[in-house]
Amino acid sequence: MAKSKFEYVRDFEVDDTCLPNCWVVTRLDGRNFHRFAEQHGFSKPNDDRALHLMTKCAQTVMQELEDIVMAYGQSDEYSFVFKKKSNWFKRRASKFMTHVVSQFASSYVFYWKDYFKDQPLLYPPGFDGRVVLYPSNQNLKDYLSWRQADCHINNLYNTVFWMLVQRSGLTPIQAQDRLQGTLAGDKNEILFSEFNINYNNEPLMYRKGTVLIWQKVNEVTTKRIKLPKETEEKEVEVTRTRTKAVPLHCDIIGDQFWEEYPEILADS
Repeated sequence: MAKSKFEYVRDFEVDDTCLPNCWVVTRLDGRNFHRFAEQHGFSKPNDDRALHLMTKCAQTVMQELEDIVMAYGQSDEYSFVFKKKSNWFKRRASKFMTHVVSQFASSYVFYWKDYFKDQPLLYPPGFDGRVVLYPSNQNLKDYLSWRQADCHINNLYNTVFWMLVQRSGLTPIQAQDRLQGTLAGDKNEILFSEFNINYNNEPLMYRKGTVLIWQKVNEVTTKRIKLPKETEEKEVEVTRTRTKAVPLHCDIIGDQFWEEYPEILADS
């Protein structure tokens, strides 16, 4: 390749190669999503359309990019776990982050109309990202446990908060004051005694978030073919097995999930 006298500027680039033999986790978060949710009429405390759209975008990221073994998402965030031995883009952190965030953001805009049929997208959403390395399997499991614990804490608070606002008629400031200093048991008691809601019966997607793992799925499609000795084409069902990013709503803090899906940490 021809060189020019200007090529020296490449020396200003910072080496951002990720350490070898570490899990590479890229996490993205919605930027100013409180405002975005309000202006687009998201249901409170949880909007199924928004959550399913986030998961669709995460599935697209997993399908389009390489070496992602699993993902975990809740609210307006998603974490993507790349293989320990991944050498994708020579393990450059900037490549991991920019490819994930750009693919996710463009997918969010592209698929918006499939989930928000009656709500036009008023302005482009933004997402920020970061890359963190975890050297051991336990470090990775603890990270994912932290994110799921955060999901539970936030969702419990938001569920009580919005019940106080929507059904008890409190202002947001009054609801915030009512919940100040309360523990999880106190919030559960408010839900049950005042609203007859057992938090444990709330949908798992709200309480646990969404885990995406690779699984083989049988897809049945209809195909028109011409059979031997037949004059006309006929429709027949064809079954194909594909590997897809499948959503689960389950506990990942305990051992059961990791015992059921040992291939995730095998990094083969």
